[in-house]
Amino acid sequence: MPSLELVSDDLCPYVQRAVIALTEKGIEFRRTYVDLAAKPDWFLRISPLGKVPLLKVGDDVIFESAVILEYLEETQPRPLYPADPLARARQRAFIEFGSAILSDIWGLEIAPNRDVLDARVEALAQKFARIEDELGRGPWFAGEAFGLVDAVFAPVLRYFDSFDAIFDHGILAHKPKIAAWRAALAARPSVRGAVSADYRDRLDRFIRGQNGALAALMTSKAA
Repeated sequence: MPSLELVSDDLCPYVQRAVIALTEKGIEFRRTYVDLAAKPDWFLRISPLGKVPLLKVGDDVIFESAVILEYLEETQPRPLYPADPLARARQRAFIEFGSAILSDIWGLEIAPNRDVLDARVEALAQKFARIEDELGRGPWFAGEAFGLVDAVFAPVLRYFDSFDAIFDHGILAHKPKIAAWRAALAARPSVRGAVSADYRDRLDRFIRGQNGALAALMTSKAA
């Protein structure tokens, strides 16, 4: 098997899902960080969209996190998808749903005013209500087996460690199955190891740097 190198950013949730999958499969890989605010020429040459993650497989490069996850499933041991085709398709669909939630989270982080912020909060609350309905007994999305949907939603739910400290958004309120899932994910070694020790501080600095409604709430709470 060629050597694997994951080109990463400190905060990117799509990078985190790849790290979690690689770790769960017990695959050795090297992680290289790039500054997306000052993208180096070597990175732009190999990243068609100028985004992370990239998975370098020897001299070849795979881009887009969903494609990276599929490649790992096809080539590596310890499958994170179920064997049943219908169950597998359902999980693929909820991976896409997780990406839609990330889009709303991005909108929340950069919301220019409270009206836009509240709209993002409502959109997220509705999506998580759907997730609450889909979850079973746990501890994972599909039951006893940790899978790719869990790898995708771990970085999604990690955002709420910061959001909960900033304002009373209520997005995850009255959702006990999500609360249990969130706690189980937070305790998973692959999830904890997907980010640096100062991730929370880095995320808070990023939010402040957007100078939006969420940053204003952070400032008012600190005053």
